[in-house]
Amino acid sequence: MPHDTTLIGTVVAGLGVAFLMGALAHRLKISPIAGYLLAGVMVGPFTPGFVADTGLAMQLAEIGVILLMFGVGLHFSLKDLLSVRKIAVPGAIVQMAVATGLGIGLGLWLGWSLAGSAVFGLALSVASTVVLLRALQARDMVETEKGRIAVGWLIVEDLAMVLALVLLPALFGGRGDEGGSASLLQSAGIVALKVVGFVAFMLVVARRILPWVLHWVAHTGSRELFRLAVLAIALGVAFGAAVVFDVSFALGAFFAGMILGETQLSRRAAEETLPLRDAFAVLFFVSVGMLFDPKVLVEQPGPVIATVAIIVFGKSLAAWAIVRAFGHPNQTALTVSVSLAQIGEFSFILAGLGVGLKVMPAEARDLILAGSILSILFNPLFFTLAVRRIRSEEAPAADGDADVEAVAAEPARTVLIGFGRVGSHIGELLCGRGETLTVIEDQKDMAAAAGAAGAMVIVGNAASESVLRQAGLDTASTLLIAIPEGVEAGAIVRRARAINPKLVIVARAHSDEEVNDLVRRGADHVVMAERETAARMAERALLARG
Repeated sequence: MPHDTTLIGTVVAGLGVAFLMGALAHRLKISPIAGYLLAGVMVGPFTPGFVADTGLAMQLAEIGVILLMFGVGLHFSLKDLLSVRKIAVPGAIVQMAVATGLGIGLGLWLGWSLAGSAVFGLALSVASTVVLLRALQARDMVETEKGRIAVGWLIVEDLAMVLALVLLPALFGGRGDEGGSASLLQSAGIVALKVVGFVAFMLVVARRILPWVLHWVAHTGSRELFRLAVLAIALGVAFGAAVVFDVSFALGAFFAGMILGETQLSRRAAEETLPLRDAFAVLFFVSVGMLFDPKVLVEQPGPVIATVAIIVFGKSLAAWAIVRAFGHPNQTALTVSVSLAQIGEFSFILAGLGVGLKVMPAEARDLILAGSILSILFNPLFFTLAVRRIRSEEAPAADGDADVEAVAAEPARTVLIGFGRVGSHIGELLCGRGETLTVIEDQKDMAAAAGAAGAMVIVGNAASESVLRQAGLDTASTLLIAIPEGVEAGAIVRRARAINPKLVIVARAHSDEEVNDLVRRGADHVVMAERETAARMAERALLARG
């Protein structure tokens, strides 16, 4: 019996080769993204051997974009989005204008038309959803002020690209000559009405229906049905938004996640989509690699270098200057600028449309693809350098000038490290009972939340011995380590034990290996969620029997 294995072959080749190259990259201590991109080049049409279906790979990658934006939306609220509008809206517009201007200059220098150069520059101005979010999630920054600004910036760019994709055919598809500026204004008006209609529909209608559906499914008790409901909502809303309202898949998925994020089931929904989200995100990087023709590096080295420079430096410097101009600290400006120093899926779509309308030459598309793969490849390195720069700027505070939000007249009896999801619950419980609590937190928005809860706050890196001493650890009775990073927690335990041998140290862990490591380094008690849940349930069962 014959079988059409195109889809299966694409998935197997993409994930299989990506695993091998990702493992090799991890072994060489470089970003796995480099391995995924190389895997795409290996299974793409420009290298010998097996050739996967590029069209199918791009569609599979789109699912990764949908699930990723849905996951981000689950951790966002409308209040979060509106809180960064004053910088995200003008910042994105100005940054896109600067990048487009630089692209126009390069295009005119290469002898292209003004219209083709403008499309080329616009393609260089918009960042990749997947790359930006993966970078923020890897460093636990999505829910910080820096992360909210970057995501809000990304939403504005997506809206601008939706408008551009609709207006380009109106300008260059043959309709622009018939209606002139009136036709263009009509197209822009229709796009604006569709976007407003979509937002209104999501906030008025979907806001009532989607949470009700998810709660009903949750009460059935079927985990399989709940997982299916979450995926159906994420993919269905994204697809419906694109078909009915002509907005992007990513924007539709983000709003679906944001609406469900207001429910108590948001955390569970995020956990259910995580495995598929990661798998399809990998396919995104593979699909980018499949589009890359290595010959362009040899045939057009100068234009390739200029294109990458616009993406990595020109656009980033513009974003950095804008964020600083709005009064935000250098740490926030660096994070946002590095997050945007790459291009991705929207750039490919715009490049394909520009070439299809015969506005932009095919060589411009090759440069966009080369700029995309090289900027994505370099982005983890630049992010690492930016993080080191941020830490070096914070080092003076950690060496004796830590940002102390409040000073106690007496030493704190309890010191808490980390005010994230776990730490915030601990802090609220202890402060609610009148405990004297000092919190060490390196994210200023979380530090502000700790201060609002009633704790004394030190903004700094808890891995620094001077910060631990600043928190009064030498006279404290208890240290609670609520951060999820096991390696960093182990280093803190060792330094804390050296400062105060009598200190009672309680840490959290996610595996038996982490438990053993923390105990070996000096922790008195290590809490693992699975064990504590089992113990409490068994305790309740025994109490119920008297």
